[in-house]
Amino acid sequence: MFEKLDELKPALKELVETLRQEYPYASVLAVDSDERGWSVRRSGSSIMTGGPAGPDTGFVVRVFDGTGCGEYSFNEFSKERIPAVCRTIRERLAAQTAALPAGVRPLPTPVPADEPAVLKKTTAVRTHPLELGDEEILDRIRAIREEGLKTEGILDVAVRVNYQSYRKLFLSGHRDLDQTVTWTTASLYAMARREEEIKDYYKGFSNLGGIEVLDQVRGGLDKVIRTTLELLDSEQIPPGEYDCVCDPETTGMIVHEAFGHGVEMDMFVKDRALARSCMGGPVASPLVTMHDGNGMDEVASFLFDDEGTLASDTVIIDRGILKQGMCDALSAARLGVQPTGNGRRESYERKAYTRMTNTYFEGGTASPEEMIASIDHGFLLENPSSGMEDPKNWGIQCMVNIAREIKDGKLTGKLYSPIVLTGYVPDLLKSVTMMSPDVELGGGGYCGKGYKEWVKVSDGGPCMKARIRLG
Repeated sequence: MFEKLDELKPALKELVETLRQEYPYASVLAVDSDERGWSVRRSGSSIMTGGPAGPDTGFVVRVFDGTGCGEYSFNEFSKERIPAVCRTIRERLAAQTAALPAGVRPLPTPVPADEPAVLKKTTAVRTHPLELGDEEILDRIRAIREEGLKTEGILDVAVRVNYQSYRKLFLSGHRDLDQTVTWTTASLYAMARREEEIKDYYKGFSNLGGIEVLDQVRGGLDKVIRTTLELLDSEQIPPGEYDCVCDPETTGMIVHEAFGHGVEMDMFVKDRALARSCMGGPVASPLVTMHDGNGMDEVASFLFDDEGTLASDTVIIDRGILKQGMCDALSAARLGVQPTGNGRRESYERKAYTRMTNTYFEGGTASPEEMIASIDHGFLLENPSSGMEDPKNWGIQCMVNIAREIKDGKLTGKLYSPIVLTGYVPDLLKSVTMMSPDVELGGGGYCGKGYKEWVKVSDGGPCMKARIRLG
């Protein structure tokens, strides 16, 4: 796949070298991708092509002129177009400079170091979706749906699979980077009815790989069906602050919302994050160590980001102490720190922002059973659905589908739904008293920067015991 980029690579290198004769720094990001989805539900089967990244092939040129940074993106390129691209960049930079009001200057941005690096790698795929073909994939997910419908009380089961393969080249004066990445996600949705009562339940699955993700779906079907039926007996939770055990998915949502966006350092440049004033200080329990990056293989893993920074494992919180944030290259230059490989674009048509990748808490030593046994009255939280935070004030508000009651160290069988989880981030994280050894990540959805700029992320962690406000 993506042979087109091989054909264009010599001309892209020539474009970079031509621009470097005029600017202290020049680079180009070239992207080609393929995306496809399959779903089955009561209304029928469907096949979807394309996705939020927009057109399949595109290019982003970035130059530094000694004062600031300029970018130009386009979706058609050849050797013959090099003079036109260079002329367009020159003219647009001049026009932007001329349009600045009197006395206003661009925010100074140092020229990147552009240290030498060469890389070419393809992520592993056991069974590529395109090898099976549309009908075989639809047959497999129909079989999962039909198995779920055999249970009495189940109104509908929907199964969806999405895959994306993309190849990215990044070329600069001293960098020649090439990566091809494939990820596949799936979801199970079930609806149950008892008399006038209707409840539904959703579960996502993901992997850095191919259609083998359906093994996870088949393995999770029984729990999805059973939990959907359990929800028919759910009640509203009495609001209050409780000792809670979070399953790995709920832990992941807390990681992502509580301390993910809050330490994206482009927010430091804009003075919109409280975390900037807390660097080096305690923000969580000593049991909490938080990572972002390629420490885990999941849907958000890659070899280099969209600015040509090599991916790494960034320790954000180390045993409760806030050590550093995650950073794109431009924000890093303005803050005087090193970029962490978190400069990501929704597509070649969009700006690069500091964005999370694989974000998670490290594990501990306590088992989930020990956590439950330690609680006099509290809840086991499962199946988060959405969340948001305020990086300026460190407030958090998340939705969780299920809270299972715990009394005298045992699950009572009583179930509450839906649940709103709220609180002040440091209070919540400082209340953590137990972590389980096993760490699990999932990446079924996308993350937006506010309400836009969607990119693929994953999050997770161990089971975690904390004091949490529920309502």
